[in-house]
Amino acid sequence: MASTRFPPHFAQTDHRQRSLNQMRSKQLSLEKYIYLNGLKGRDSNLFYDILLENMQEMIPILYTPTVGEACVNYSHIWRRPEGLYVSIEDKGRIRDVLATWPNFNDGRIAVVTDGSRILGLGDLGANGLPISLGKLDLYIAGAGIKPSSTVPICLDLGTNTQRYLDDPLYIGVRRPRPLAAEMDEFMDEFMEAMKEVFPTLLVQFEDFSTDNAFKYLERYRHQYRVFNDDIQGTGSVILSGFTNAARLSSAASGLPPSDHKILFLGAGSAGIGVAKQLLSFFTLSGLSPEEARSRIYTVDSKGLITANRKGLQEHKKFFARTDYDGPALTDLVDIINHVKPTALLGLSTIRNAFTEKVVKAMCALNSRPIIFPLSNPVALCELDYQDAIEWSDGQVIFASGSPYKPLSHNGVMYEPGQGNNMYIFPGIGLGAILSRTRHVSDAMVEQAAIALANSLTEEEKAAELVYPRLARIRDISAQVAFAVIRQAQKDKLDDNAYLRTLPDSDLLGLIHDKMWQPSALQLRSFTRL
Repeated sequence: MASTRFPPHFAQTDHRQRSLNQMRSKQLSLEKYIYLNGLKGRDSNLFYDILLENMQEMIPILYTPTVGEACVNYSHIWRRPEGLYVSIEDKGRIRDVLATWPNFNDGRIAVVTDGSRILGLGDLGANGLPISLGKLDLYIAGAGIKPSSTVPICLDLGTNTQRYLDDPLYIGVRRPRPLAAEMDEFMDEFMEAMKEVFPTLLVQFEDFSTDNAFKYLERYRHQYRVFNDDIQGTGSVILSGFTNAARLSSAASGLPPSDHKILFLGAGSAGIGVAKQLLSFFTLSGLSPEEARSRIYTVDSKGLITANRKGLQEHKKFFARTDYDGPALTDLVDIINHVKPTALLGLSTIRNAFTEKVVKAMCALNSRPIIFPLSNPVALCELDYQDAIEWSDGQVIFASGSPYKPLSHNGVMYEPGQGNNMYIFPGIGLGAILSRTRHVSDAMVEQAAIALANSLTEEEKAAELVYPRLARIRDISAQVAFAVIRQAQKDKLDDNAYLRTLPDSDLLGLIHDKMWQPSALQLRSFTRL
């Protein structure tokens, strides 16, 4: 590098602060995303150094909600190669394509999307790569996964979104998505090639369409090291938040934990995945699996899901009600009055679906109603925090999928919870990597949720928070990773026998020691020629 590239007194200035100021000078969130993307390409060490010091500010830019806008516009804001595309046209030579990834021997974790259901924004095709990039940035920031060990992948399988097929700048293959048989053949070849090229790698599926999300998780979870964050990660983080919310609600009402009832608006992969994970709340409270299932109700665009509905999709049958055979219940307030839930959870991607009437109906039934509008991004959220506080007069126990700021109501400050998967998936990933687990079991995901629920400090409990503050994410991820490792050992799925010999305190210390940190930023002056 030519010495004249640096001004003579550059080293006497704070380039970290300069870069941060440049990012903050951008008016639009997408402009900030583009700037940070460029900074990562120019100086990844500086990028991660700034990210670790400013996570509260930067995570909403690098991930939800801004990453959704980045994906929608990715063909137009593309600057440089960032991840690995595997195309439907690569069938028969997928292994060769994967082997082009630099330093593939270092690969430990991949986030794989096919762009078919990005954050509730629909089929974005090859524009979905930023979701994999953003997720891996959170693995790095949240759990100290080494950047060089991460592999962002977008499966370019075509798109059924016509405006992308008509866009001359669209960067993906121009064809409709494959039918099931062709897709299955592609995925089978892809997963086997991943195992051959990256033998120690954990695969996280991200934002596949609902049916494919369930299908490929079940197809591969016992054969490869794979999990689906939309199904298992979301379910785990909501289980944790709900556990703490139910504690607060029961303290106000005197209701035993096992008597809670949960109503879900939204029955896609995320909604059903969360609902299945919340079965653990009831079984841990002493109910049988069948009793636990009876405490959960699901609603889709056609209303309360009942077993006698014709043409019911397979994944919706598990929670379909068999105890109601009256006229179809389609109005959410009517459904609330019928079910009498203590908790209302939204994964519908329907903006403002939880109206004032809905919130007041929940308040009429509960002294401290639990309302979690979990759809991302904010533009698709079922309920804004300010409305929730005002309409419930501050009694709501609230957590959302996207971030909201604290606010004051009648002289009292209220701090919202955010059911951010970042609380869970970095720790699951780190625990799986360190334990060298062969599979990610349901029990490992459940123990991750319990660890998160128990990670609240006394001050956070006093503030009636349902989630810890994100500023402590690495400590939280260490606790989650610890729980995952110990459960992998109980399940006899771990291949790292050494960790079995460590006492708990030493294992927790090792987890912290394994977390990657960017090297100290070193700026030196150069003699000008």
